[in-house]
Amino acid sequence: MSTTEPSETFISHLIELRARLMRAIIAVVLVFICLFPFAKDLYALLAHPLLEHLPKGGQMIATDVTTPFFVPMKVAMMTAFLISLPYVLYQVWSFVAPGLYTHEKRLVWPLLVASTVLFLCGMAFAYFLVFPVIFGFMSSVAPAGVAVMTDINKYLDFVLTLFMAFGITFEVPVAVILLVKMGVVSIDKLREARPYVIVGAFIIGAIFTPPDMVSQIMLAVPLWLLYEAGIIAAVMMGRPAVEEPVQENAYRPLDESEMERELDAIEEEQKKTE
Repeated sequence: MSTTEPSETFISHLIELRARLMRAIIAVVLVFICLFPFAKDLYALLAHPLLEHLPKGGQMIATDVTTPFFVPMKVAMMTAFLISLPYVLYQVWSFVAPGLYTHEKRLVWPLLVASTVLFLCGMAFAYFLVFPVIFGFMSSVAPAGVAVMTDINKYLDFVLTLFMAFGITFEVPVAVILLVKMGVVSIDKLREARPYVIVGAFIIGAIFTPPDMVSQIMLAVPLWLLYEAGIIAAVMMGRPAVEEPVQENAYRPLDESEMERELDAIEEEQKKTE
């Protein structure tokens, strides 16, 4: 009986995982079906920051035969996933929650919600503030006589890269809190690493943004500020619980009276054995 119970439990977990995944996929597909008629409008909304800064007569082009169809579909699918993300996260939470302790449940659920909101805030920051700066700069530096016409597929890849860069950047406070709560790093160490984080933020900004200085700063400065916000939040939430028993059980040398009692006890034990 003991040999079959673990396998049955593993199979039941696989069945539940499949059910949760199917529900999440069905939710995304249903939202995608609803958004399918508006796929062109969604792409036009995504392309608005670039179209607004193109010179007079400038336009976007499609270099492949199937690109005008598939690119709006990709945008609609991405939008469907973002809309159904709360339900997808609920399915993930429902699967992992039974295996968590009570204090872990109290920590994980707020972090899931916060990470989702922060990722969406990062995307909104990129769309409303960063894109106009980048595309305005690119249009202004184009040489005279050069027609600025971007391929719609390459434009989609470009904006998705920036969405991911800024979305992950806004996850820094969640990562800092998790590292502190898990006891991987202390708050003092995080403060000591501040100069390295600032330099690393500008290096990341140089890698993931166009070569203009403004867009690099617009990625590096929020990354640094969010790192500081994560430290503040970690301090407010308190140190990990594992530190308390270590401090209580710390070594303390015996005083003279305690030492005499220990020696007397050893002598009495020796007399009994003799």
